[in-house]
Amino acid sequence: MSEGFGGEAMVRVRFETAKGSFEGALDESPIAKALGQHLPMTSTVMRWGEEIYFDVPVKMANTKPTRKVKVGDIAYWPEGPSLCIFFGKPPASNADEPRPASDVTIVGHTDASPEVLRAITEGATIRLQGSNVVARP
Repeated sequence: MSEGFGGEAMVRVRFETAKGSFEGALDESPIAKALGQHLPMTSTVMRWGEEIYFDVPVKMANTKPTRKVKVGDIAYWPEGPSLCIFFGKPPASNADEPRPASDVTIVGHTDASPEVLRAITEGATIRLQGSNVVARP
């Protein structure tokens, strides 16, 4: 574990697709912990502009609902229920900030480059699993 999000503990995860893999970190929120109990999980990628999202087997209400997200944020969207990864501007965005379709709860972050994420196409298989990679402080 590492620290992030204002000192909260972080758990490293790995996202794998045929187009490449990337690392991320989940916080210790109740939603992130519930997601962790279902690892590894496999799903199908959907795209909404410059946002990847995929269904997850966790059904919970938002714990910290927001529409303010940043590039690299990993968020839980209860309407899916899905996990979303923002790497640019989805259609609901304004100015230079990404904007989800409706409230999400931010549960983690990735430093994956937008180019890596942009290469992941709708309909691709994505696998989310725990990672042995040590998180950077």
